[in-house]
Amino acid sequence: MKYDFDAKIAHTLFESLPAKERDFLKKKAYEYRLSHQSLKELVDMGIDLFMWDEGSLEELWEDGSKPLALVRQKYEVIRDRLKSYDDFTIDKAKTHRIRFAKIDKKLGFGMCPVASPKTRCCNLWTLDMVESCGYDCSYCSIQSFYNEDTITFNTNLKEKLLSLPIDEDEIYHIGTGQSSDSLMWGNRGGVLEALIAFAKRYPNVILELKTKSDNVSYLLDHDFPPNIITTWSLNPQTIITSEERLTASLKERLEAAQKIHDKGRLVGFHFHPMIYYEGWREEYGAIFQELLERFDPKRVALVSLGTLTFIKPVIKKLRQRAMKSKILQMPLVDAAGKLSYPTSIKEELFSFAYQSLKPWHKEVFFYMCMEDHALWKRVFGYEYPTNESFELDMKYHYLSKIRALG
Repeated sequence: MKYDFDAKIAHTLFESLPAKERDFLKKKAYEYRLSHQSLKELVDMGIDLFMWDEGSLEELWEDGSKPLALVRQKYEVIRDRLKSYDDFTIDKAKTHRIRFAKIDKKLGFGMCPVASPKTRCCNLWTLDMVESCGYDCSYCSIQSFYNEDTITFNTNLKEKLLSLPIDEDEIYHIGTGQSSDSLMWGNRGGVLEALIAFAKRYPNVILELKTKSDNVSYLLDHDFPPNIITTWSLNPQTIITSEERLTASLKERLEAAQKIHDKGRLVGFHFHPMIYYEGWREEYGAIFQELLERFDPKRVALVSLGTLTFIKPVIKKLRQRAMKSKILQMPLVDAAGKLSYPTSIKEELFSFAYQSLKPWHKEVFFYMCMEDHALWKRVFGYEYPTNESFELDMKYHYLSKIRALG
């Protein structure tokens, strides 16, 4: 029976392979009459090897009775070993063009989209002020939900925010950094002006602006209430350079955070995702030491810890783009229906972070985002019985900090 190669590669990412790899795999497909499933697996492995700059299928291939099994075995060794960014370079050109659009629709306001009873979650509320992000972080889930080339601003933001059904007898913790970076756009579309008016109107709202930018000029030039907490996602410059394309440098982020801190407002730091690679301990350790030296814990509301967690559509999107990145070069295991590091690696990362920031333990609220309940006791020495108890304790700590600034 005739072997139909085109049918076998249908619904795979074959076209994302480099041309030389496509030619090689096509030749071997005919030679071994490879099935659709085998080809799909080989395509995914070939793309990963190219992205990681770790050789090719052709280099791993050995002719024989079980070539796929041998390739898989070699691939898994490469995938699971501690990755190195030494001599790893990425595409220097800007990775996508950005278009801007406006839309007049109801604000997206609801519970955090990744909240789950399977992990310990803070029950954050989210506001979708802007949809999609101009940065190009390799691990970001936003790329699977939006057209990452089009940045969409909602209109009439102030009116819409002030008409939200906020119960003034309740305490809310609301973040704006889930559908786009909170600060990279500044006040474009009146975003920050509207948020400041909202926070002033509702002092019972704890409003968190999460960012990887250094764009704090509007906040420095305007008075904003103490219930706005500005938080930065931090990683070593090694990771920023290779996996957080187009974002502000570590130095720029820390300088921006210090400006807000020195203005007398609360800041916070997210180590999410922490990434496991050669030199991680030394490079994260240097950041922790710098935080201790530069920031007064009385003006630091939080430190969150988390790591890489993928859903399958994000992994598919990464492979489809086939850009140079080592982000998927890691052991992947099931984590509450998603894919992440084994628990042992998470515990090592988070314990190091927490102990490195020991002088802040009594004044800063530490937590883990989207991690298994059991990790809390191992890392922090305590745990919350429910998401609700975690949520209440977090709000109490933030409010006490806000009132102290009062």
